[in-house]
Amino acid sequence: MKIIGITGNIGSGKSSVARLMEEKGAVVIDADKVGHEIYAPGTEGWQILVDNFGTDIVSDSGAIDRKKLSGIVFNNPEAVARLNQILHPLIRREIEKRIDSLRKKGANIVVIEATLLIEAGWRDMVDELWLVTAPVEISIARLKSRGLSEAEALARLAAQPPPEKKAHFATVVINNDGSLDALKKKVDSLWDKIHNECKT
Repeated sequence: MKIIGITGNIGSGKSSVARLMEEKGAVVIDADKVGHEIYAPGTEGWQILVDNFGTDIVSDSGAIDRKKLSGIVFNNPEAVARLNQILHPLIRREIEKRIDSLRKKGANIVVIEATLLIEAGWRDMVDELWLVTAPVEISIARLKSRGLSEAEALARLAAQPPPEKKAHFATVVINNDGSLDALKKKVDSLWDKIHNECKT
């Protein structure tokens, strides 16, 4: 089984790469979705977050209000570090469980999509690390199309390490500066290479 880690800053298009890989037949584990699941009401993650950040982050439905939690930690490095120290080990444990299950089922190619794959120290979980990059102006345009203002988009991008710092960890760098068709051709080529390696 081959495990590919796909990472990149917000607006880079890493989710598009993961989706194209899924269409090809890979099994995708979205770390962001796993993160949401591990602090669902009644979970260990839920209790730890409430213990650390207070009951104000709990919505009327009993779920963690992500907007309120983001409001507490955004622009507060100490709070961000504390949140990551809580969530990253829990997310990793769940991802490892899913990888073990997929290996037993005979999965061929598994993708872990994670914005903070490098920062969380998860490189040892993957066989290859693909970094998706895009020019800042293109990332901003993509984020604005999702409803963010230009100021919000810039703030989100500024809060993440520049791609240049991540590039030397990457097996492959995918520059997503064109159309979806252009990106698909790049992914097709990478898929063929990985698929052939898995056969040998």
